[in-house]
Amino acid sequence: MKIRTVLTGVLTLLIVQLHAQTPWALKTGKILTPWASQVNPNSPLPEYPRPQLVRSNSWKNLNGLWDYAIVPKTATPTQFDGKILVPFAVESAISGVQKTVGKDSVLWYKNIITIPFAMRGKQILLHFGAVDWQTEVFVNGKSVGTHEGGFDPFSFNITSALKKGTAQEIKIRVWDPTDDGPQPRGKQVKKPHGIWYTPVTGIWQTVWLEAVPESYIVDTKQTPDIDAHSITVSGTFSATQPADQFKVEVLEGNQVVAENTSATADAIVLKLTNEKLWSPTNPFLYDLRISLIRNNKIIDQVTSYFAMRKISVGTDANGIKRMLLNNQFLFQFGPLDQGWWPDGLYTPPTEEAMKFDVDELKKMGFNMIRKHIKVESARYYNYCDKVGMLLWQDMPSGDLGNGWNPNPGTINNETDRNRTSESEGYYRKEWNAIMDALHNFPSIVVWVPFNEAWGQFKTVEITEWTMKKDPSRLVNSASGGNFFNTGHFTDIHSYPQPGMPRPDLFGKTSVLVLGEYGGLGLPVEGNTWQQKNNWGYQSFKTADELFAKYDLFTTRLTELIPLGLSAAVYTQTTDVEVEVNGLITYDRKVTKVSLAQLFKSNTKVYNSGLVQMK
Repeated sequence: MKIRTVLTGVLTLLIVQLHAQTPWALKTGKILTPWASQVNPNSPLPEYPRPQLVRSNSWKNLNGLWDYAIVPKTATPTQFDGKILVPFAVESAISGVQKTVGKDSVLWYKNIITIPFAMRGKQILLHFGAVDWQTEVFVNGKSVGTHEGGFDPFSFNITSALKKGTAQEIKIRVWDPTDDGPQPRGKQVKKPHGIWYTPVTGIWQTVWLEAVPESYIVDTKQTPDIDAHSITVSGTFSATQPADQFKVEVLEGNQVVAENTSATADAIVLKLTNEKLWSPTNPFLYDLRISLIRNNKIIDQVTSYFAMRKISVGTDANGIKRMLLNNQFLFQFGPLDQGWWPDGLYTPPTEEAMKFDVDELKKMGFNMIRKHIKVESARYYNYCDKVGMLLWQDMPSGDLGNGWNPNPGTINNETDRNRTSESEGYYRKEWNAIMDALHNFPSIVVWVPFNEAWGQFKTVEITEWTMKKDPSRLVNSASGGNFFNTGHFTDIHSYPQPGMPRPDLFGKTSVLVLGEYGGLGLPVEGNTWQQKNNWGYQSFKTADELFAKYDLFTTRLTELIPLGLSAAVYTQTTDVEVEVNGLITYDRKVTKVSLAQLFKSNTKVYNSGLVQMK
């Protein structure tokens, strides 16, 4: 008995010590993806976060366990509540916290970091992939900058705030009013229900350090022109001198196939011969090497990539406008994709998890994704570039409340929301920043400023501005309406059965697309967010019943394409919270219909008859 008592005491002590050494634990109680258990709290999402501008040997990932505190909005924490796993939102299971914040409180982070020896003597930049929503950063007690926007990357030069020695303190203050504020927020609401989901507050993409020289390449902008057989590259630079130049080299594999050098203020145009065009079936990418040169010496260098591809509008033999890829008609077909995770909310648990969604959709036969009122990490777009997945990129909505008129041809200026100058400013600033951040990803072919009437305002002005800012892509001004004579598309939403805008009324002046349809629901027991009261536009009891209706709908698409339909978007990739209209369950453990069945059904739309162009 004494031995048993001693052993029990030792075991209890070990458990207590183990618990004390494990400040983070995955929260349970809701469904989890298979990758949740693979999250390494010492090194979550360790991959290089900016694949379009790479300095691979001069960065440090700061993801991991940070201190956190939730305090009243006007307060500063005197102590911290525990550990949070960055970069997962505080409301998520993987964060280890799973608490709400709200408009009357703020979320604080604290971390003690070290600057690697190899970085010392250089300019140190602190990067954030995304933080929702209002952020102020302090380094060693000094404020180094503020940022407003939940979906765009930002950075601060923290060099002047660093102190001697190895340890540097970073504190971050985040405030996010969710749907109590007018800022872009996407699907978040403080009281989730129906098609509205859990709030996302705080850091939700990678935090990292970068060391750069005194003069360096800040970013680049590259735009292909397949008709001119050229790629145009411009750059933004910091602390350059008047005689500085930048050099651009285009590489195919290890071979330089084009190069040019110019003043930093100029854009460089490089001609290509026998170029390979990018498409969903041949996603060929060229590499770029970009150098900042002073007195014939390279003082900074980055690598990037681009694709030779073109998205445009043409007219078919019947006078109907068509969406073209590389000057040829290609029916674009894919799902509405929310990009939410039951365990990470906005943030996939791992890189493998992120790739899974795209890979499954490719296996299903889709060639396009409509990224619905959310922005993903740069690595997501990079992966779509690599595998050949076309993307329509929505602007995250906010400041909802205006009426929705879903009928094309009925234009009523009174449907535009009368936003305050503050609300309008938030939208314009973030849409501009998102477009800048995503410009170089060739997979993105369509910008979508508004979804239905969700906060839609100054539609013509916003659409025309978007078209002018990026003439290399098409603009779908308001998917599903409200409708104005602007942009490249007439886009209707039709649930559950597919429909299309009338070719005789709209086909001569705009591309006709079906921006949403389907929504066929099937709850899979054991794989739902909640056990009952789940929701879909139309519900089924078996996968066979669901697929029969799904296949009937794709057959209908084959009838609409010859009439003038250029694209269709099925709702949706996965279930999301109480929505059960995904092709895959929210936890990604069950694909409801076999990949082979979906591939056969989906690919028939691409063979629905040759469209003759003028």
